[in-house]
Order: sequence, then structure tokens, then C-alpha cells
Amino acid sequence: MACQQSRYHSFSSASRLQPQPSGVTIDESFLIENKSTQKRKLLQKRRTLELPAASLSHCQAPVLRGAGKLLTQGAPPAGPRHRFHPGTKAAAHQREKIRALEPLKAKLVTVNEDCNERILAMRAEEKHEISLLKKEKMNLLKLIDKKNEEKISLQSEVAKLRKNLAEEYLHYLSERDARKILIADLNELQYQREDMSLAQSPGIWGEDPVKLTLALKMTRQDLTRTQMELNTMKANFGDVVPRRDFEMQEKTNKDLQEQLDTLRASYEEVRKEHEILMQLHMSTLKERDQFFSELQEIQRTSTPRPDWTKCEDVVAGGPERWQMLAEGKNSDQLVDVLLEEIGSGLLREKEFFPGLGYGEAIPAFLRFEGLVENKKPSKKDVVDLLKDAWKERLAEEQKETFPDFFFNFLERRFGPSDAMAWAYTIFENIKIFHSNEVMSQFYAVLMGKRSENVYVTQKETVAQLLKEMTNADSQNKGLLTMEQFNTVLKSTFPLKTEEQIQELMEAGGWHPSSSNADLLNYRSLFMEDEEGQSEPFVQKLWEQYMDEKDEYLQQLKQELGTELYEEVTLPKLRGALMTIDPSLNKQTVNTYMSQAFQLPESELPEDGDEKEEGVVEILQTALERLQVIDIRRVGPREPEPAN
Repeated sequence: MACQQSRYHSFSSASRLQPQPSGVTIDESFLIENKSTQKRKLLQKRRTLELPAASLSHCQAPVLRGAGKLLTQGAPPAGPRHRFHPGTKAAAHQREKIRALEPLKAKLVTVNEDCNERILAMRAEEKHEISLLKKEKMNLLKLIDKKNEEKISLQSEVAKLRKNLAEEYLHYLSERDARKILIADLNELQYQREDMSLAQSPGIWGEDPVKLTLALKMTRQDLTRTQMELNTMKANFGDVVPRRDFEMQEKTNKDLQEQLDTLRASYEEVRKEHEILMQLHMSTLKERDQFFSELQEIQRTSTPRPDWTKCEDVVAGGPERWQMLAEGKNSDQLVDVLLEEIGSGLLREKEFFPGLGYGEAIPAFLRFEGLVENKKPSKKDVVDLLKDAWKERLAEEQKETFPDFFFNFLERRFGPSDAMAWAYTIFENIKIFHSNEVMSQFYAVLMGKRSENVYVTQKETVAQLLKEMTNADSQNKGLLTMEQFNTVLKSTFPLKTEEQIQELMEAGGWHPSSSNADLLNYRSLFMEDEEGQSEPFVQKLWEQYMDEKDEYLQQLKQELGTELYEEVTLPKLRGALMTIDPSLNKQTVNTYMSQAFQLPESELPEDGDEKEEGVVEILQTALERLQVIDIRRVGPREPEPAN
């Protein structure tokens, strides 16, 4: 029974392991996977069918062992008289076992055949489903091809219909024009017909000739009488002027008389002015003669004006380079140029710089004892290095003091060993070249003579102006009309006067003969050469900024009414600032006060506090401190009330 139960259990588990048929798609990868799945399932079924045979052998082994035991237990003792024949009973027992197991063998064969039939049926069913799916795939592909053909045919039909529509439209246009021409011809024919009917009317040409002759005679008599009256009128009134003409002439005469009186009065005034001018002229001649004699005396006794052409043979590069350096510069600027040339020559000759020591008056980036190597960079290399330093400074998040940043920048660029040599080299170069914008501004910021916010604000102003011009350039060709250029300048700098706007226009290329429609390449105004020199337009912006700052501080001094050597209190300086520039906000005023009195903004007394009177400073010192930072007018000054 145990053997039968194991066989039944194996068959039931095998039947549970049979896969159920599922949906099949056309994908070839799935078909390959399905084949591998079928092979795996057949292998599992074969293993399941081998289980009954194993259980049968397992059941037969105890039976044989039991039979052996029974034979040995029932056998008589061995001896010559009792001879034992074990084969007879054992064979009979085995035959009985075989007969008992015959039905099991037959059932096993039946189950095996049944499983094979199921497998074949499943394979046939899967093949049938695969064939159906392949047919469905082919049908779908045919349907897609048919739809594509229909689409192509519909597109060609639409194109043909469009072409026919265009032809019909042209045909209808031609018919409309022909219809208008026909209507005009019909109207013309109708008018001609009406004219002909009127010409053939008997009412006009059917009059009586006697009556017409009498009418002609009477008309001739009227004509003769009228001519006689006309001749009489001409004889009597030939010299008479019409009243209307007389009144017009009288009015014209009156106007001319008034003009004559006005001209006479103007002549008297001009004559008097001429006499005054003649007197001024005579006095001017006397002054001219006096000045001329003084000039001759000065020329005889004073130092002669330097002949700058002598520098052409001394400066490196010859006359061409000297003319380029001296173009548009006055004597003071030419002296600076000459000093720069001399200083640059001395720098090139130096191999080492003497260290300045570690004194407190020495800047931190120059504190060194001993000899420092001269790296001898070109002017362009120094300018490029300073531009890189400005870029890194603007991108820096945590701001340190500018001298410390400069030395740290050199250490990052050239290493700690060469940083000091480069610091001395760059410092000596920027100290000499005052005419170079990049070097002079960097030197002023490095030595604390100017705040770095001045440089940053100026660059932002130039960038904002370029952005406004780019926005006004709708075609993005880099060109603006003079009228657009003027409009952009006025909108960007609303506080500048007309004279300042005119100066910027002239620096940008405007001249009196220019018209508003003339084009200007505005991008060229913001170009820089290899040594960092800006175009005259940007230089003029910087000059106007410095002039505006000086004028602003001069107005502040006049408003205070205090001498430079006298002390000024915080509330007085604050009040004067708000008077000359009422548009200043509180934060900006506090920034100015903090700079003027060298106090942190957090320690400044509030407006109306008693401690304000205790904060004092010499006026000249306060103005010099304000000159360092970016101080400018925020809004227009309110007009003073009329007396």
C-alpha cells in the first residue's frame, strides 16, 4: 500500500506541475523562450515518471529480504540426514510477488502512455496557437500596407484637388474681370444710344425760320447797344481804381510805415551799440598792445616752452611711437609719458629690487628684507595679470583686505617662492605707468587711495550702458542711429546735463555735420587695446564721473559753510548731505558717515541722539575720506524757493 500511495502521490504532483496554456504573442524571442520552457517541462515529467519505478524497486527489496528471512527461519538444522532445499519455496514466493506486482506494472505503462499523449496534445495545441498568431500578424501587416497605400492615394488626391482649386480660382478671377468689362461696354452703348435719340429729336431742329431770323435781328441790336454802353464806361472810368484795391493798398502802406518806424528805432539802438563797441574795441586794442608788450617781456625773461619733438629720437620706437604716445596730450600729460618711458627703461635694467623691510608703514605684500628678483614682464603681461586678479576678486565670496588678496593671488598663481618677487615687480610697474587705466586704478585701490567699489561700480555702469544700447539695436547688427544713441544716453544717465551728453556724443563719434540718421558702431566704443586702454568714449565717462564727484563734494563744502581746517559734527554733515541730495536713503547716508568719521555703521548714533554732537572730524579729512569711496548724486537737487 505504501508503494501504491507513493506512486499516486508522484502522479498527482506531476499532474499539478503540468503548465496551463496561456496567450501567445508574435515576438520571436518569446517563441524561443517557449521552446526552452517546453524542454524544461518535459524533463520534469520524465523525472516524475521515474519515481514509480524507484518506489517499486524500493518495495521489492523488503519483500526479497523478508522472503530470505522466512526461508532461513523455517529451515531444519543442517546435517547429513536433513538436507535443505531453499530454492523451491523461495521461487514460489517470488512468483507470487511478481503476480501481485503485474497490475502495478500495467498501470505504470498506462500512466506513461497517458502522459505522453498529454504532452503531444499540448504541443499540438501550442503549434496551432502559434500558427494562428502568425496568420494574425500577416493580416495586420497587410492591413498596415493597405492603410499606407490609402494614405498615399489620399495625399495625391488632396494635392490634385488643391491644384484644381487654384485653377478654378484663376478662372473665376478672369471671368469676374471679363464681366466688369462687359458691363462697362453695355453702359457705354446705352449712353451712346441715349445721345443719338436726343440728337434725332424734332423739337430742336423743327423751329420756324422766320421766327429764328427775327430773334437773330433783335439779338444783334442788343449786342450793339451793349457795346456802346461798355465804351462809354471805359471812357468815363478808365482811370478809376476799385475801392477794394484802394483799401488793400492803404493797408499795405500802413504796414510798411510801421515797419519803417521799427527799423528806425532798431537802427538807433544798433548805432548806439556800435558806438559802445567802438569804445570797447579801442580799449581792447590798448589792452592788446599792453599784453603784447608783456608777452614780449615774458618771452625774453621766462623759460622757453619745451620742444617735444626732441623726444622722438630718444624714446624707444622712434618718431612714430612718440607721435602715437603724444597724440592729444598736453604738456603735463607729456611729462608723465616721458617719465613712464624713463622709468620703464630703468626697470628693464634692474635685476633685483631691495626689500623694504618689515616696518608698519610698509604694505603687507612688500614686507621683506634682502634682494628680490625683477621678473621683467612686458606691459601687456602686467595688464593681463591685473585683469585676472580683478576677475578672481569679483568672484570671491568671503572678502579679505585687498592687499592680502593680492599677495594670496600671486601665491596661487606663481607659488610661495616667487610671490614676493612678482609683488615687487608688479608694484614697481603700476607705480610708474600712471597713464595706463588698468595699472593706475589698481595702484590706487591697492594703496587705499580709492575704494574698490569705485572700480566695480564703473564697470557695472559701462556694462549697463552696453546692455541698453544692445536692447535698442532691434536688428542686432551693432549699429545705432545718432538719435537712438542720444536717447540711450539720456535714459541711462538722467542726471547728466545737456553739455555732458554732448561731450559723450562727441567722444562717440558725433560731429556738428552729423544727422540723426547717421549710423554708429556702438560696440567699438567699448573695445580695449592689448594694454587695457579704453576708447575715448569710456575715458570720457570716467572723467565725467570724477568731475561729478569733485563737484558733489564742493557743493557739500559750500553747504556746510565751514573752512577746511575747522571741525564738523556728524549731524551737521548729515544734514548738509540731505540738503544737497534729498533723494539719499538712510543706508547710503550711514555708509557715507561711517567712511567720513571712520566708525562702523553699527556704532553710529541715531538721528536725534545726544551722542551725535560728540562725533567730530576735521572737514578736510572727512572730505578726503569721502573722496576715496563711490560717492555720487542719487537724485536732482530741489530748486531753491524764489524770494
